[in-house]
Amino acid sequence: MSPLRAFLRTSLLLLALVLFLPAGAAQAAGAAAFSAQPAITTPAGLTAPAGVPASNTAAGEDLGAAPGKPLLGAVLEWGEDDAAGFAARLQATPAVLGHDVSFPVKATEKAYLREFLAQSASSGAHALLTVNPAVPLTEVTAGAAADFAGQLEELAQGFPGKLLIRFAPDMNASWVSWGQQPGAYVPAYRAVARAFDAESNAVMVWQPFQARDYPFTRNRSAPAPGTAGFAALDTNSDGAWNGSDAPYAPYYPGDDVVDWAGLTALHDDTGGGAAVNTLPKDGELAALLNGTAQGAASAADGGMASDDGDANFYESYAVKRDKPLLLQTAAYYSPSAGGPSENDIKSGWWKQVLGDAGQGKLDRIAAVVWDEKTDVGDAGNTIIDWRLTRNADVAAAAGAAVKESTLTTGPVTATVQGLGGSSGNALAGVPAAVMAATLLAAAVLLWLVPVRLRTATNWTYSDKSSRDARVDLMRGVAILFVVVNHVGMTSFFQLLTQETIGFVSGAELFVLLSGLVLGMVYGPKAQDNIGLVAQKTGRRAGKLYVTALAVVVLVFLLSLIPAFNSEVLTTFTDQGTGGAGRSGAGRTYDLYTGMQGLLQFPVSGAVIPAVLLLQFGPWQFNVMGLYVIMLLVSPLILLALARGKVLWVLLATTALYAAGTVFRFRLLPSQFEDSFPLLVWQLLFVLGLVGGYYRRTIVAWLSAHRWVVGACAAVTVAFALMSWANPYLANEFDVRLALTSDANYRAVYDRFFGRTYLEPGRLLNVLTLLVTAYALLTAYWKPIERAVGWLLIPLGQATLYVFIMHVVLIAVVANIPALQQGNIWLNTAAYALIVALLWVMVRTKFLFRVIPT
Repeated sequence: MSPLRAFLRTSLLLLALVLFLPAGAAQAAGAAAFSAQPAITTPAGLTAPAGVPASNTAAGEDLGAAPGKPLLGAVLEWGEDDAAGFAARLQATPAVLGHDVSFPVKATEKAYLREFLAQSASSGAHALLTVNPAVPLTEVTAGAAADFAGQLEELAQGFPGKLLIRFAPDMNASWVSWGQQPGAYVPAYRAVARAFDAESNAVMVWQPFQARDYPFTRNRSAPAPGTAGFAALDTNSDGAWNGSDAPYAPYYPGDDVVDWAGLTALHDDTGGGAAVNTLPKDGELAALLNGTAQGAASAADGGMASDDGDANFYESYAVKRDKPLLLQTAAYYSPSAGGPSENDIKSGWWKQVLGDAGQGKLDRIAAVVWDEKTDVGDAGNTIIDWRLTRNADVAAAAGAAVKESTLTTGPVTATVQGLGGSSGNALAGVPAAVMAATLLAAAVLLWLVPVRLRTATNWTYSDKSSRDARVDLMRGVAILFVVVNHVGMTSFFQLLTQETIGFVSGAELFVLLSGLVLGMVYGPKAQDNIGLVAQKTGRRAGKLYVTALAVVVLVFLLSLIPAFNSEVLTTFTDQGTGGAGRSGAGRTYDLYTGMQGLLQFPVSGAVIPAVLLLQFGPWQFNVMGLYVIMLLVSPLILLALARGKVLWVLLATTALYAAGTVFRFRLLPSQFEDSFPLLVWQLLFVLGLVGGYYRRTIVAWLSAHRWVVGACAAVTVAFALMSWANPYLANEFDVRLALTSDANYRAVYDRFFGRTYLEPGRLLNVLTLLVTAYALLTAYWKPIERAVGWLLIPLGQATLYVFIMHVVLIAVVANIPALQQGNIWLNTAAYALIVALLWVMVRTKFLFRVIPT
């Protein structure tokens, strides 16, 4: 068989998945032939105890708790855990299960909410819904709240327990986007509370964060001094907002709309700083609840802050107002921080919580909800494991403590099996297997076309020029993926861009192909004139660096305009992935914290270096810092390649990658290190550089070893099918092949396909996809070029220009309210307009003299 025919055959496998049966089309095909299978595995052996009603009609302690006998609750990482698994590890069934939901409800969340409610119903547990506003609090109007309540009530039809609605929790904290804005928060909360019918099974929970270290660091949206909102925070009217002011009262929406009081009270001695593992102190929980914990607002005056002891949350909001108290808690443990053991920390805290919540003590605590999650801190470098049951020893000790405590475990409502019904977006069992077989059969059919169809030989790529249009088209695909995913609107485009062709995103392709093009362009010049190469790459790096600084400063200036919504660029809100939005969902990070120092006189000595090191900036743009660094070091790599040291280059880049993935430390304080660790992501760029330098040699070698191309194609197809088992759905039109459980998928994904540290499976997928896609384009160039080349090739030839301009378009989209409503049809049309606009700008060379291409 000729080398060309080998390329033709192997490349056809990917075409079947990418072009003919994308995820959205697969849903339509599958739905016509198969009925979707339920996605819930219900716990066995759970029945309702005698006398438990099918639905509670009163709030408060009527949920099944009693004084000194609080409900056992847990908030799980639903993408990798489930109610039955938690109950088995703890040897106790929760009476309350928690899940996040956005306001307004996103279409992609509805299937997960139904599954969550089904698991809660089958466990006989109430549902705690943490409502995270995805819009400014001022947009939580009566109409929007009514629509939200109606959607939740529709999703919860037949649910036997209560819906505990915890709207915008931790509102007194600085790290959530809705934090420290009492003037907007109180009416928003009241609007949501009033939207639920008095006869519904909703219970409104008001839950701030414990007041130790209040007011924390100031939220960027907090009221400025001199405003009415600031006066509300300055409760003692001394002109300053500090720890002497009431930490809860400004945010309290009123007794008439609060059924339960709640408090987030964690064992965490970091103070938001470096990781440290510590043992719980005696009386620590009580001190957090009564406001006397070290660092609390009231510590200086013996527990009595302004406004009649407001810092004493337990007394002010549970006892005096006669409200049941929901305590959300966990214990800080970082595996890398040393110090006391995980068992000693978590068991000690758990026993203290259960002891204080028992009879005769803090018996207004009506529910104890543990955060069974992981998190990251220290700019992504520190893993924080809050979980109580993942370590077998800790789980055993916690389970034993539950048995000895007065906790009320589930079931506390009637148990209902199969509440979620069937999922229209999942194909499971035989239907999933048949669909997978159909896709593979289509791939095999395409594999045989070049062998059996003589006219197929006329489709091949035949351009012999030095510029490879196939690479330009792949770059066009990569930048299109980046634009779609960064703009972030729900649309049909997401059916193709969100890991549909495997465990690959536009970012990996963008970095790899950037190195590839650099190797192709400067590789031939490196042998004879490395000085010229260094001059040109250095000049380009300088231009890109200046451009990056300009973008950082421009976005900062835009953020100073009150009427302009710049939060999409100046903050990063962790939405999580998977079934419930993972541990960080809803938490917002201010990417410009400290840059306000530029407006002070004299300017802080730390601000200018931070700006120059790109420590600020939009998250959608931060990969530019990585590209600048790699451009600067590329002449050294090209010089080594020119001297035949390719093996040493590969060994060095692999060693750096291994060090980065194992030790996970950062070389620079720059923001890009959070998402694109330099030691890790340099590997993709260097491999691309080597590939570009030896492109013709590699292509010739693959032509002589066609089995390698075939293996790459087979692996690529296998990864594509695996990626279709992802429980995260882009929108209501997306589909998944439920080939394995959600928990198994998440475990495999996190271990082998994580993005930030380019886990081995993802790295292999990127490389095999490149080989397969190149072969695909070689075999089917003419039909593909006619179909999409006119669009993608120009975009691919100006990827840096498109990447820079897409930041502007993100800001524009964020300020068009109609595009924030989740209308998939309108958003898809908007995406088409965005892509068309970028194409026109490229074709007309708009600002090409100013913006790098």
